[in-house]
Amino acid sequence: FYTVPSDHFNCSVGCYTHNIALPPEREADLTGTLGLMVDIGYIKLDEVPGVPRLPKTPAVTIYAPLSQTPVAPDAVVVAGKPAKLMLLHESAIRAAKSVLPLLGRPTCMAIPAALSGGVASSLGCIGNRVYTGVTDDQFYTVVSGSDLDVIAAELETIVLANARLAEYHQIRRATLTTA
Repeated sequence: FYTVPSDHFNCSVGCYTHNIALPPEREADLTGTLGLMVDIGYIKLDEVPGVPRLPKTPAVTIYAPLSQTPVAPDAVVVAGKPAKLMLLHESAIRAAKSVLPLLGRPTCMAIPAALSGGVASSLGCIGNRVYTGVTDDQFYTVVSGSDLDVIAAELETIVLANARLAEYHQIRRATLTTA
């Protein structure tokens, strides 16, 4: 499915990170949400200018499983368990792609961050977790579409290397606990 900018108006923070202007009658939603976040101690107002944003408003946003996307993706969002997303990070490092420091809130900033820097991961924010139902044992990694092939090409090497290292460390651990 796809969305147009107006489909995002119910998430004022997402509109901010995706550079989607709210209509005048909805502009108070962003200031109200940010005001609540500041009032309850969730954020400090001086953090807002540092939140990554898309450089321009997307005309459409297409959501599809990677194998079914009708066009080359600008960004690929992967939700998963830390041990699996670790492999994706290690593949990006092996491919000499930038891996940004772990991001927190808001989750949606991981997309513009990845587009400007390669790979970005977010622990997820409470709003995203409530609306999407992503579980507490998962987080997100976003890969720039332009880096996807080179990172994917390194994945098999990283998976096999991790399997060998797991065996090595399990054997080593056994010797360390018996000595």
